[in-house]
Amino acid sequence: MDKKLKVGIIGLGGICKAVHMPAYQTMKNVEVAAICDINPDKITQFKAKFEIDDSVLTFTDYKQLLDVEGLDFIDICTPNYLHSVIAVEALEKGIHVFTEKPDAVSPAEAERMMHAAEKSGKHLMAMRNNRYRGNAKYLKKYIADGRMGDVYCARCGWIRRRGIPGKGGWFTTKEQSGGGPLIDLGVHMIDLAIWLMGNPRPVAVSGCTYRKFADNDVSDSVNSDFGEKKADGIFDVEDLAMGFIRFDNGACLQIETSWASNVEKEELFVELRGTKAGCKFSSLTGTKIFTEENGQILDVAPVFGKDPSIHGQNLQHFVDVLANGAEPAFKPLEGVHMIKIISAIYESAKLGHEILL
Repeated sequence: MDKKLKVGIIGLGGICKAVHMPAYQTMKNVEVAAICDINPDKITQFKAKFEIDDSVLTFTDYKQLLDVEGLDFIDICTPNYLHSVIAVEALEKGIHVFTEKPDAVSPAEAERMMHAAEKSGKHLMAMRNNRYRGNAKYLKKYIADGRMGDVYCARCGWIRRRGIPGKGGWFTTKEQSGGGPLIDLGVHMIDLAIWLMGNPRPVAVSGCTYRKFADNDVSDSVNSDFGEKKADGIFDVEDLAMGFIRFDNGACLQIETSWASNVEKEELFVELRGTKAGCKFSSLTGTKIFTEENGQILDVAPVFGKDPSIHGQNLQHFVDVLANGAEPAFKPLEGVHMIKIISAIYESAKLGHEILL
């Protein structure tokens, strides 16, 4: 495809500056045609940082950006509660949509997004960057080839010792974020685990949530630099969540996410157990695939090098879908299932019993 795809970016905060805009700057078939943020100072700083000239349209109201003629797709990098709102409006205007995770803050909103995409015939994709890790792609094929056998249970998580993002700002304000580390970090590892398991359908969920570190300002995670802190702001979300998911094929998944808890070190991980082999990816210990030969336990995982930007690869895939007709690696129904899981864990924690989906 010779034509450049025109993208409008909405939300110019940390994730956009760290990974989205740098990715677009490497794509020869993408043109950033418009940018938007409610804060005019952020627009000025963004233009200076990325050397953006005045040919790029700027807005403080996303509705005006959606009216830009010839826009091919938008990229939503706003606080969570706006993801579905903006996505639906864009889809109804015939614009393809890529959004940061989480897809939405409620199952109803996730379903509204899916239906809007179906009705419009336009593509909708949410960030699932961890699928693009080299080890994740290798494990996906290893499992698909039947070398792990029947994958019947799994564990996953992202736990931090001290790493609350934007304390007092939108991250810790439930009305805007939808929740704490479960909806912020859990999306990443839950998706990776379920994707590796073959995307079984969740049928029941239970969970517990805790808020124990709202008065603690210590940080030992670079991720706590995300968001804008407010000294007199709100903290009405959890700082730790644990859950258990049962699937329609009989498999199960145990999860743990925290922004703050008394663990030794921050870790993100996925562990799968199969009838022929097991595996574990950990940010602390690397990737291992355990199998047995002649009574000996062997680790048959290859050595994985440093990944190129996994966010960038996810964005490039979306561009390939639009420009070259590539098969989408993410279906909106997967987003609906994700938000149903997260919502059910919160509901289970509140009510004290398992939730059937």
